[in-house]
Amino acid sequence: MSENVSKDSTPTPIEQQQVPWKERFSYGLSDFACNLSFQMVGTYLMIFYTDTFGISAAAVGTLFFVARFFDAVDGPFWGIMIDHTHTKFGKSRPYWLWFSIPFAVFCVLVFTTPSLSLTGKLIWAYITYIGVDVLYSAVNIPITSILPSLTSNPQERVTLSTIRQFMGTVGAAIITGITLTMVAKFGGGSTTSKRGWFIWAVIVAIIVVILFAIVFKNTHERVQTKSSRQSIPIKESLKALKRNWPWAIIIFINFIYWLGMQTRSQVTVYFFKYNMHDATLSSFILSLQFVSLLAVVLTPWTSRKIGKRNTMLGGMILACVGQLLLSWGASSLNVPIIVVATIVGYMGTGYVSGLIAVMLADAVDYGEWKNGVRAEGTVTSFSSFSAKLGMGFGGVITGWILTGTGYVANHAQTGAALHGIELNYIWVPLLGFALSGISLLFYHVDGIEKKMQSDLAAKHAKENAEG
Repeated sequence: MSENVSKDSTPTPIEQQQVPWKERFSYGLSDFACNLSFQMVGTYLMIFYTDTFGISAAAVGTLFFVARFFDAVDGPFWGIMIDHTHTKFGKSRPYWLWFSIPFAVFCVLVFTTPSLSLTGKLIWAYITYIGVDVLYSAVNIPITSILPSLTSNPQERVTLSTIRQFMGTVGAAIITGITLTMVAKFGGGSTTSKRGWFIWAVIVAIIVVILFAIVFKNTHERVQTKSSRQSIPIKESLKALKRNWPWAIIIFINFIYWLGMQTRSQVTVYFFKYNMHDATLSSFILSLQFVSLLAVVLTPWTSRKIGKRNTMLGGMILACVGQLLLSWGASSLNVPIIVVATIVGYMGTGYVSGLIAVMLADAVDYGEWKNGVRAEGTVTSFSSFSAKLGMGFGGVITGWILTGTGYVANHAQTGAALHGIELNYIWVPLLGFALSGISLLFYHVDGIEKKMQSDLAAKHAKENAEG
């Protein structure tokens, strides 16, 4: 395979721009590893803090809020670092080698429960949660920033992102589906066991390090441009964002979409434990994420037929329908309706998640096309920032609503508290999905993509010839 897909001025045949299957699979493992670890944090950390570690929901919500100030710095910081990185391994790949072990260590520490005073517990929670949050960006941002360097073929990017999303969804479904069972297994039958949470976190961390080693070994940055062969000054890299409306729209969607997803996922256990009086159902409901794999598999075909924007818009509409059905099931405590609603919702989100990375890769191209600056790290780093900002505010909203409605850990809840749980589980996510769908109506890159890619191919060919 050619090491430089844009070396010639003539269009490169599609088959030469395709990535080998071994590399496709390895790239997919990157999100599998991230979701194994961070989905465990995102889904279970709040109930771990409140029901195992003994921190109030309000204090947890405040922690998640404070952590967002670090996200305002760490996402762009890692993006700028990537744009300044120039090694024999490339710009993005080295970060999996350098930071996978520190990230895994903090994934264990965040589920560790030292014997401390309440103040000590809060300090421990702040240090470990902010640490895992910052290090997550170090290994997650390269997954998106490397995509424009793996291939310049737009459809191949959809394929790669689909595989990534497929593997990521598998990882998320596995970890959310079996975590409570494994915690109980290692914790003597209790899902609130400190020992159970710690042992399971250690096992997951070891698996994550092994997976990132495979990703690092088997991926290659083959799209070489003038900017990819040199460090880009910060002021120059920020020019890629000027008038980059596709980037702005996707970043906003990434924020509001993940805000909704986070409020739903982290309160799922609460909903089934207190509203439905059967905590074991939460593992089954969360494992239904596997259903979204059908939508993920269909995404390349659908995006070819109706475009990426319309495919994502259809996914948002399905997600909204799923939440409305969920409100019906929740009001009647009808499990079959809740199952159907969850399946419909996961089908919708399956179409959404994989395309966000593709559209950000398109935003990298758009920034170069409009402003003459290709800054993969800076442009894509805001994906992690906006997603974590949304997830963080989702945590804040959940914590504050639970506290405001009178939630008390490990006790029968009042009607107000049960309503607060339902508000987090149904209506906040619905609002996030609806606003995301409305935003997509202003996204118009699909119509100019062919001209943009043609112009960039000619530009890269000229730069390579001069170089």
